[in-house]
Amino acid sequence: MARLENYKKAKEPQRVQRYFSEEFKKKKVREIELNTVTVSEVTREYGVSKTAVYKWIYKYSAMRKKSIKQVVEAKSDTLKISRLREEVRDMERLIGQKQIRIDFLEKMIELAEQEYGVDIKKKYFSTRSNGSGDTGKNTNSK
Repeated sequence: MARLENYKKAKEPQRVQRYFSEEFKKKKVREIELNTVTVSEVTREYGVSKTAVYKWIYKYSAMRKKSIKQVVEAKSDTLKISRLREEVRDMERLIGQKQIRIDFLEKMIELAEQEYGVDIKKKYFSTRSNGSGDTGKNTNSK
């Protein structure tokens, strides 16, 4: 029986109590505030619980001392927002190009009207010309 207990104790990992310096904790909190590293990355890299890291943030955060609330958003949201901003910029650029093309074509029509003395633009509220209506020639009369 004694051997079985020794075997179980040998398999269980020994918990090592570690101490981190105050300067180390402040450095990690600064990195978290600057979004160069996440809380999860710190916990994985140094084997510290998330609770401990959040205690460091509460204790050493410069933003907390200034009563500034830090909005933490997921990186996927940040990437999505940056992609959407880039898409908006592309759309605005495309709209600008289309507007330049429209202005160019309107100027060409205006110049053609002046050159040839003909109204090219469609007039929406004008009366129909004589040849555009029904003449009655192609209708069957019985």
